[in-house]
Amino acid sequence: MSKTQSKLAARSKRVQRIRTKIFGTAERPRMRVYRSNRYIYVQIIDDTKGRTLVAMSSGDKDFDGTDLKGKCEQAKKVGSLVAQKAKAAGIEKVVFDRGGNLYHGRVKALSDGAREGGLQF
Repeated sequence: MSKTQSKLAARSKRVQRIRTKIFGTAERPRMRVYRSNRYIYVQIIDDTKGRTLVAMSSGDKDFDGTDLKGKCEQAKKVGSLVAQKAKAAGIEKVVFDRGGNLYHGRVKALSDGAREGGLQF
């Protein structure tokens, strides 16, 4: 097993461990974060129906991050925009799913932006 494969295996184990404890309902859906090297993605998911209610990423066409300096600032803006979309969809409270990533850097910036946007978790 190569180093990359073992890292991916460890991350998938972390994701499964988190998912056994976190479950999104209609009243309090799950806010899932995926972080790639270039973009950050966030979905608000109702696990009882298996549907994505709101989605946003830093690579979307309606996202304009030209005036922002780094990836953390982009993540914070994505968090605030997803909070606005969630408010429009009638979602006030969510359960945060960091997706196996550390709560640090871009993941923390996204959650801070979502909190400032009015989401509670």
